[in-house]
Amino acid sequence: MDSEQLIQLGQQLRVDAVRAADAAQSGHPTSSMSAADLAAVLLAGHLHYDFDRPDHPGNDRFILSKGHASPLLYAMYRAAGAVDDEELLTYRRLGSRLEGHPTPRLPWVDVATGSLGQGLPVGVGVALAGKRLDQVPYRVWVLSGDSEMAEGSVWEAVEHAADQHLDNLTLIIDVNRLGQRGPTRHGWDLAAYTRRLRAFGWHTIEVDGHDVAASTPPSTRRVRPPGGPPRSSRAPARGAASPPWRTRKASTASP
Repeated sequence: MDSEQLIQLGQQLRVDAVRAADAAQSGHPTSSMSAADLAAVLLAGHLHYDFDRPDHPGNDRFILSKGHASPLLYAMYRAAGAVDDEELLTYRRLGSRLEGHPTPRLPWVDVATGSLGQGLPVGVGVALAGKRLDQVPYRVWVLSGDSEMAEGSVWEAVEHAADQHLDNLTLIIDVNRLGQRGPTRHGWDLAAYTRRLRAFGWHTIEVDGHDVAASTPPSTRRVRPPGGPPRSSRAPARGAASPPWRTRKASTASP
């Protein structure tokens, strides 16, 4: 996809996320909107996944750690043709597969998320399995919110990933500055996240999460030697703003 198509995909993901939440009259559409452009770039340009064969061992793994942004995940599935529009609008209905937080009831979901701070630790385990047990060259992508970066479990996972040289793991942090109870600890201070991740030995990149060209980090465009550090990227996003994607940055990190 070219940049204009990626922009349109990001807008469509926003629209579909809002439509799903509106149909349910509940959910977290703003948290979904803040990561829509990042999700568009990931889905169209980097995620290697056969939605018709979710059990294929070569599929990349995508873990939405900020599971409350499930409308975004389901919008991605609609864009990929995995769910249709009719099912999208069953979000949070009794009996629907599209629950308020994603669960393995869906064949494309490896782990239930929503308890913040759990996505990266699980991602580290999946990356370890791919590298040491399965020995399959899939990549693990974890999309986290900035608020959950206050969780101790995240930093335990960050340290372990670096220690194990999990170069098949990428963490994307949606820095939208807002948590459920108000502003996050570091706001839009991307340098604060960068300093911490680099201190643990991660390769970090700061990008504007609403600039689809900038959101394709150079580290994902070139082959990197095995055994390198995990990657992280941070992208600022204003979660409740309208339009939701004023100059925001996205950060990605890899050990």
